[in-house]
Amino acid sequence: MDPIKVDFTGSSGNGPDKKTSVVIPPEKKGLKIAVNIIATIIFGAVLYYFMLPVFNFKSIMMYAFFGAMAVFYCVVNYVTSGALRTPDYAPYANKSSLVPKIIIGVLVAVVAIGMLVSSVFFRASSYAEIIDVQTGDFSQEVAEADFANVPVIDETTTAVMADRALSDLSELGLVSQFTVQPNYYQINYKDTPVRVASLQYSNIIKWLTNAKNGLPAYVIVDAITQKATLVEVEGGIKYSTADHFGDNVNRHVRFKYPTYLLDTPTFEIDEEGHPYWIFAKLDMTIGLFGGKDVTGAIIVDAVTGECVEYSIDDIRTKEDLQWIDRVYSAQLLNEQYNFYGKYQDGFWNSILSQKNTYSTTEDYSYLAMNDDVYMYTGVTSLTNDESITGFILINQRTKDARYYVISGAKESSAQSSAEGLVQQYDYKASFPLLLNIDGEPTYFMSLKDASSLVKGYAMINVGQYSIGATGTTLTACIDNYVKELAKNNIKVNVDTDEIVDSTTSDDAGEKITATGTVTEIRTAVIDGNSVYYIKLDSSDSYYSVKAADAENVVLVNKGDSITVTITTDKGNIIPASAIEVK
Repeated sequence: MDPIKVDFTGSSGNGPDKKTSVVIPPEKKGLKIAVNIIATIIFGAVLYYFMLPVFNFKSIMMYAFFGAMAVFYCVVNYVTSGALRTPDYAPYANKSSLVPKIIIGVLVAVVAIGMLVSSVFFRASSYAEIIDVQTGDFSQEVAEADFANVPVIDETTTAVMADRALSDLSELGLVSQFTVQPNYYQINYKDTPVRVASLQYSNIIKWLTNAKNGLPAYVIVDAITQKATLVEVEGGIKYSTADHFGDNVNRHVRFKYPTYLLDTPTFEIDEEGHPYWIFAKLDMTIGLFGGKDVTGAIIVDAVTGECVEYSIDDIRTKEDLQWIDRVYSAQLLNEQYNFYGKYQDGFWNSILSQKNTYSTTEDYSYLAMNDDVYMYTGVTSLTNDESITGFILINQRTKDARYYVISGAKESSAQSSAEGLVQQYDYKASFPLLLNIDGEPTYFMSLKDASSLVKGYAMINVGQYSIGATGTTLTACIDNYVKELAKNNIKVNVDTDEIVDSTTSDDAGEKITATGTVTEIRTAVIDGNSVYYIKLDSSDSYYSVKAADAENVVLVNKGDSITVTITTDKGNIIPASAIEVK
């Protein structure tokens, strides 16, 4: 134990009634203070490397970082002073930790005051003005659906298709080295809606053995044909969110821009197929911590790591930057619209009377229009009932926002309605896309099996969600939907004969066939559709064929030799999209 050196201080001038404070400093006090400081600096360096805080007064993370360093200094000081072993040193430890404790108090106070002055309670009107929303005309501004370019798969189906594309790595001698990152970003690539995703290393060992050459490729999935392609990258992707240490793209950019507030990066490719990471540059526009908005972007070359900064005006107007589709994240746009919808008439109105208050529905999707990607979501009352008052489309590159007044069913209600039309198969409907069918707002969904493979399509009328139709091909679905509209005295001008149905192409999933002799035929009428259930001698399953999809099914008899077109050969009842009688 260090020898105890008693230092009586604080008694002078305090009068006889004041208690004296006894501070016992440890031996080699100066050396131990130096050790405390050095240990704290080392801790801060390690914490910064992994935490990557922003040195910006508008970032709560910065205050948390310096607060953690101050707490660490106090802990180390109590250890080195011996206060944990000998209570007599506690007064010294308390006194020598006074400065970091004051720093902690100041940091807490700044954060508390900053959150207070940034709160919607005081700044509701500013939050309501963070996004400019214009009311639009759906039939005039939203182009009629181009069925040759309608995305038919969502993120879960994309993941299934992308994983299959990894088999192409065998040609590069890299089997089992990589997997696909679980983020699939929808963009427009050469006027086609696609989803793209970078690869990632299977584990840390695979990173150690492959990091020198980088990730060899990325995956692009055509959202129309469902074809997944592994695209080899010359030179390899050296910077990604899956890399470690200095090659991690988040750390790479943070070291270059230590004071910038940045959003989560998104993966995109330009029109030549070259990969980039897009970091939206953010600013807090209300008080100290409120009103997050985009002011620009950092474009990072995924191969070389080169970083170029652009203002948001550059991204909106420069022709050579039009390939960038996602600067404003869907989460940010969703948040900004909810501020707009809730606080138009002040904070208390959003709590009490709730007049003229709106919020987005539970989820969102994406629409490709005018070579841009738009976030789509329904708008409902603040009480969040089962109907919508309209919907919004917000450009993810420019933040141009349009609200369209349409009364109808929420997306979740449309999904339930679509699933009810095919309840015998237990399919699940994807989150709806909104289509303009000759001026008639229509929800379009893919119908997926338990493996997330697309087995059919559904269309549900937004205004009357009891009106809907399904089909195993897009053309059949559209044709059936037009017929259902006609039954309800809604006339639309859609010529299905002129539609190029990409879902029936060779690239649309894995179309396979089954051939055999008919041993049994059963029929049923489901939601007004005649369905034939055919059993072949080559399988124990039944093949279901809608007469609306394949009219020649009515000519099939027992003993006929037929071939049915299917997308899977598993299940007790397998949907078929076409039939050929031999």
